[in-house]
Amino acid sequence: MLSKRQNLKFIWSTVLAVLLITFFVSLFGGRYVISPYEVSGILIDGLLGEAGDGMAFSVVWNLRLPRTLLNCFVGAGLAVAGAAFQGIFRNPLVSPDVLGVSSGAAFGAAFGILLSGIDHLATVMALLFGIVSVFMTYTLSKLRGESSTLSLVLSGMIISAVFSALISLIKYVADPYDKLPAITYWLMGSFASASYSNLQLVGVPIFLGTIVLLLLRWRINILSLGDEDAYSLGVNPVKTRRVIIIMATLITASCVTVTGVIGWVGLVIPHICRMLIGVDHMNLLPVSCVVGAAFMIIVDLIARTVTAAEIPIGILTALVGAPFFALLFKRAKGDWQ
Repeated sequence: MLSKRQNLKFIWSTVLAVLLITFFVSLFGGRYVISPYEVSGILIDGLLGEAGDGMAFSVVWNLRLPRTLLNCFVGAGLAVAGAAFQGIFRNPLVSPDVLGVSSGAAFGAAFGILLSGIDHLATVMALLFGIVSVFMTYTLSKLRGESSTLSLVLSGMIISAVFSALISLIKYVADPYDKLPAITYWLMGSFASASYSNLQLVGVPIFLGTIVLLLLRWRINILSLGDEDAYSLGVNPVKTRRVIIIMATLITASCVTVTGVIGWVGLVIPHICRMLIGVDHMNLLPVSCVVGAAFMIIVDLIARTVTAAEIPIGILTALVGAPFFALLFKRAKGDWQ
């Protein structure tokens, strides 16, 4: 029988091994198959600054590597944001877009595409409106003089509904032969636009937001006990919750900015990790990062290999996430406490 410490080491070894294997497989797997030995040589040459001339070097170093790294950042970011939200709101049904950030960012991107197509304007507007939507949610929740977790969630539902309606309006007025297909495809989520420039754009905010959440994970444990217990333990739940919301919003808005709306990751992955590691956020958040990154690599690899045309990533995450969540609901017998 393994001790708790040994079991923790085994889980960490397993999830890290899965992440490394899936990362490497994603570099040589695909419609254009490259041998693992050749991929290893390409990576070494690229790290040494020796640029290759062949198609294999270009595919691995310029296409698959930035895409796989973006998979890791987005998967880890959405998973840790979802785990943090579920902890501070004490609700297992909460996901990173509960405060309207995904709907706001999607509206910003759709509006940017309507104005000028898929370019830097759409990216900037997606990030801007993602942040604005959460600010609107927080402001709306304080109209009653207090900002409780329930009022935040309800305000997030209202803001999400408003931005969803605005997205429908944009799709209604968009050019059906040019802008509408681009908006529709973007809203379904995709890593097709992955590049080193996009990786630099979102990598920094996702990394910083994730680091802050990891540093605050012991406070999330306290917040999950309730505000009264938090005050008694010397933690200001309002200020702490505000910082966590800001960081999770920054992560989610950055992810949506370059990949579109990718659902279910921030909802399902924390549940998987909770089954593996337990409810202690000291371990739950780091494991969620690793499992979320591996999950996103696997799903994206499937999306770009199973058919001739790439499948939007949002479709696959929903097809995987919804049945799994139904299985969790069956096992819990409706009791989510």
